[in-house]
Amino acid sequence: MAKYKPQHARMLFIDRKIQEGGFPNCTTLADEWEVSSKTIQRDLDYLRYDLDAPLEYSAKERGYFYTEPRYQLPAMDVKESDLFAIYLAEKLLSQYEGTPIHHNLCQVFQKIEDSLPSKTSLGPASDFSRFSFFSASQTMIRPGIWQAVFDGLRTLHSLEIRYQTAGGPGESRRRRIDPYHGVRFEGDWYVIAYCHLRKDIRTFSLARIEEALPCQESFTIPADFDFQTMSASHFGVHWSEKETQVRICFSREVAPYIRERTWHSSQQVSDGEDGSLVLELTVSHLFELKKWLLSWGRHAKVLGPVELARELAAEAAAMVKLYDGT
Repeated sequence: MAKYKPQHARMLFIDRKIQEGGFPNCTTLADEWEVSSKTIQRDLDYLRYDLDAPLEYSAKERGYFYTEPRYQLPAMDVKESDLFAIYLAEKLLSQYEGTPIHHNLCQVFQKIEDSLPSKTSLGPASDFSRFSFFSASQTMIRPGIWQAVFDGLRTLHSLEIRYQTAGGPGESRRRRIDPYHGVRFEGDWYVIAYCHLRKDIRTFSLARIEEALPCQESFTIPADFDFQTMSASHFGVHWSEKETQVRICFSREVAPYIRERTWHSSQQVSDGEDGSLVLELTVSHLFELKKWLLSWGRHAKVLGPVELARELAAEAAAMVKLYDGT
């Protein structure tokens, strides 16, 4: 991609010079851009024959001009494979429905489409009805919350929020936060922020923010805050400074599904003689990992640490009690 940038910049330069009406020619353009006249001539041929520019040479003025004054050079020229990727990406926008950026992204894709040369199109073999995208379930974010948090992230201004804790209804509390970083994970949006109530960096779900008001106070993100480093060993959207080594044995029935995917950057896989599989991870938080392990039911058994195994055993016993007698 990088090697095409100078040529594209040169094309924009040539187009601008022609638009200015000064009747530039190969010699003047080559001298100003510091390339050979042959290079400029190839660019002009490309303008005329590939981009269908209304370009003509004036013998009287000894330079080039556009026969159509309102002609505009297309902003980009893409291959069919590039255009195919653009259309696929546009379909993926459905996962952002319900957020302010969905409308903005649709506008961006419309601008991309408008900037393409009119003759750019996909071949007859391209049929987008053969592609479908199933988005994860979406959390419901109250009107105005997303925009308030986005503005806080963009302008580095604190927010006064009323937040519903995970404990259940009726337990919302007011607190002031400094939003540092936004995260989307499995259909939910989160903001990583410094909480003035807890005096610590916490993760807040936008779906549980009941009210968000901008504050006049601005803040500065600490120089030692590095989201990529901080979340390097996370499993899910939650993390802490403490890391835990986890070993899980998966039955042979589900071992192929575990083996075919990268679940975590630290994972190590070893095969058992009976077709089972042992997955080893080093994670910084167990909340999301517990939910993931429970989703595998009897096909996943925690080998360590013992505390995690006991917590899952207690959860399984509670589930048995819940369904006892049904």
